[in-house]
Amino acid sequence: MPTPEKPKLALIAGPTASGKSALAIELAERIGGVVVNADASQVYRDLRILSARPTHEDEARVPHRLFGHVDGAKACSAASWAADAAAEVRRAHAAGRVPVLVGGTGLYLRTLLDGIAPVPEIDADIRASVRALPVAQAHAALARADPAAAARLAARDTTRVARALEVVRATGRTLAAWQAERSGGIGDTVTVRGVVLLPDRDALFARCDARLAAMFDDGGMEEVAALLAREDVPGDAPVRRAIGVSEIAALLAGVVDRDTALSAAQQATRRYAKRQYTWFRHQIPSDWLRCTATTSQFYFTETC
Repeated sequence: MPTPEKPKLALIAGPTASGKSALAIELAERIGGVVVNADASQVYRDLRILSARPTHEDEARVPHRLFGHVDGAKACSAASWAADAAAEVRRAHAAGRVPVLVGGTGLYLRTLLDGIAPVPEIDADIRASVRALPVAQAHAALARADPAAAARLAARDTTRVARALEVVRATGRTLAAWQAERSGGIGDTVTVRGVVLLPDRDALFARCDARLAAMFDDGGMEEVAALLAREDVPGDAPVRRAIGVSEIAALLAGVVDRDTALSAAQQATRRYAKRQYTWFRHQIPSDWLRCTATTSQFYFTETC
């Protein structure tokens, strides 16, 4: 008896400002799809403008899910998002629709498809001691405790070096060993048609700069002012770490002028886009297509 065909999942990923959202909507219109958000900032309802969420008009064109569904006072983890996304994928399939996953948060995508590693909670003292180390010292310590991770990670990658070091110190096992035990992913239950948009970098950075300027002029400052006025949102809440929030907060406080705040936000966005670009070039499955928006339309037309 032939193996039943797995339901399809369309996936559009790439760096910020690469045109993912527009392509996802166009694709969903053609194939009867449901657009499902996979961007860590766009989950928060407080940041429609600064996170570049689809407009109300865009959302009226096709069903959108997991956009602005989390209040800024709460933290949305990759695990909690993946659970919500898996439920939305199942709902779309049950309704005879194709889920169109779109976003630039690689950790979200990996958690949904591959599952999550059962790493125990890291002791707070161990985490604090590791995070206090200069990255060079942390990388040297990692080279002694987990040579394979140290060889794999860039010596200046502060976040990943610290994570690998704190895990091996706290648990006595390497992060790679924990990751080998991933569970809960939906990748084996669906047929993924993935495309990653990797446009010309100079053009991408120019789009990032122009979009930030528009955000400042079209309500971004008012959005941040409203967020800062909320007494129930702690200062270290993830929503307040979104690009543009701290820069506009400094502007509103009179610490910097508009040009300085805008320039700082633009630089932060370009750096973020560069990190995303690098991640998607090297971390995605080999059968996902790397292309521009124009060629990806043809790809999806042929395969979805």
